[in-house]
Amino acid sequence: QVQLVESGGGLVQPGGSLRLSCAASGFIFNIYAMGWYRQAPGKQRELVATITNGGSTNYADSVKGRFTISRENAKNTVYLQMNSLKPEDTAVYYCNAARLVLFGRDDYWGQGTQVTVSS
Repeated sequence: QVQLVESGGGLVQPGGSLRLSCAASGFIFNIYAMGWYRQAPGKQRELVATITNGGSTNYADSVKGRFTISRENAKNTVYLQMNSLKPEDTAVYYCNAARLVLFGRDDYWGQGTQVTVSS
């Protein structure tokens, strides 16, 4: 069974930091690209950051320089270090695993973890 379990969300003050973790199981972790997405109430889900199986990263412009995505293949875990948090970062954050296959996209999602940035 494929599982992506996020943890580390919570309430933090503006300017603070938070580290999200995503523990993966049930698939060959090191051949998947991993990503973090977020969704605020009433808004579309948006990409935050991705990391390939080779370690190449990409970030949304809104988080560039503040967030860092990383992975530890030996632990089947992906992280999102979030610094200098802003109220606009408030959202449910979702972990994603994806790869292209012959007939389409092999895509898995976690259940999400709430991040609230507020004073």
